[in-house]
Amino acid sequence: MTDVLVRQTDRKLDQAAIATLRKRLRGPLLQASDPGYAEARSIWNAMIAKRPALIARVSGSADVVACVNFARETGVPLSVRGGGHNVAGTALCDGGLMIDMSLRRGVRVDPGRCLVRVEGGATWGDVDHETQPFGLVVPSGIVSNTGVAGFTMGGGFGWTSRKFGYAADNLVSVDIVTADGELRLASEAENPDLFWALCGGGGNFGAVTSFEFKANRHGPQALCGMVVYPMGDARSVAQQFRQITAAAPDELCCLLILRHAPAAPYLPADVHGKPIAAIAACWAGSSADGREAMLPIKRFARPLADTITPKPFVEYQTMLDAGQPFGRRYYWKSHYFAEIGDDLIDAMVEHAERITSPHSAALLMHLGGAPARIDPSTNAVGLRPAAYVLNIQAAWESAQEDPRHLAWAREYWASTRPFSTGSAYINFMTEDEGDARVRAAYQDEVYARLREVKRKFDPGNLFHGAQNIPPR
Repeated sequence: MTDVLVRQTDRKLDQAAIATLRKRLRGPLLQASDPGYAEARSIWNAMIAKRPALIARVSGSADVVACVNFARETGVPLSVRGGGHNVAGTALCDGGLMIDMSLRRGVRVDPGRCLVRVEGGATWGDVDHETQPFGLVVPSGIVSNTGVAGFTMGGGFGWTSRKFGYAADNLVSVDIVTADGELRLASEAENPDLFWALCGGGGNFGAVTSFEFKANRHGPQALCGMVVYPMGDARSVAQQFRQITAAAPDELCCLLILRHAPAAPYLPADVHGKPIAAIAACWAGSSADGREAMLPIKRFARPLADTITPKPFVEYQTMLDAGQPFGRRYYWKSHYFAEIGDDLIDAMVEHAERITSPHSAALLMHLGGAPARIDPSTNAVGLRPAAYVLNIQAAWESAQEDPRHLAWAREYWASTRPFSTGSAYINFMTEDEGDARVRAAYQDEVYARLREVKRKFDPGNLFHGAQNIPPR
């Protein structure tokens, strides 16, 4: 029989062991020579080239249990793929076993109790599709193909978070397979220490097969959109963004965008491909109440385009999807800020003016609001003290261009670092971020507590493929 080499451990798995695992699964178990392997191995960020020896496209929790037991007993590397995208490519492991949950996308809504049950492979587009007909929302991100699992376990913020809290703040319970192969319920009442860690502590603690969220009243219509200005107005746009967000009620969330104009139908054709500065905004309340709050975004200069109007919230949730297609090369760097000073604005605009790819962008999002008033000990969310988060998103097509675009992102990050809090967002970390950067995502007492939970539920560090917090 032909052995399968597990490169990270120099172990070999014989075909008999693989055949035994295959019999325990209802979903397919793929090897490199099998039809469908290449598709299953492909992930959003084309920069990540790892190749699992085995990919289990699991059908449910029993399959996940079998995979976890197999990885623990054989010592092979283990990774877990949810339904969306992760810039670090943590879904893949080199030469090990990947648990692929991307086919498990079910969403069940209980409108009367405002509860939503979501399978581990679902995206936020899947969730919005089911919740919005009932006028309900679970706080999610700003791109609809973002996966629920990684987003939530990292904290998770988006258009409605300033009003309703982060995704992790709205989590009620999870079903999770831990390193010992046990399927556990984690909630405030059962395994509360594990639940605390899963709410913001990242994907270190097991394979979550489903999430239960509380939902909030919002939609199906929402006052939202984008106002676009030429890059020559970027400094005044950023200053206006600062002024608006400093006094914004919880219902208003704003995003500053610096990039090249896409070929979008709401922009004049002669603007396409040219540098722009934009403020995107969403009001988490009645449209009538939000109109006056939106006026400062729309009227302080002469815009190239203004799309702020009542529209279906699910439509707005897909507005930025086209800028994050599957299969490009992506590299992100990020910072938190307590405030926006003129020096920070100068640095942001200067590097945005020197952007190296038409697909790259710098996004500065306003945080704060209701999440900032939640007791920090409630869960492990690390971004609660921050007022703003900057995500420098380099994106391009060809591997030959890697050095140029990587340099732009790193120089941008270095120039804005002196104004940052020094902390970090776990969901924006790239593959080359080290342990110190993961450590910077949490306050000392939170990080220490996360390590204790890790020691209790994963003392052998089986789930180390995500941004890792080692057991204490």
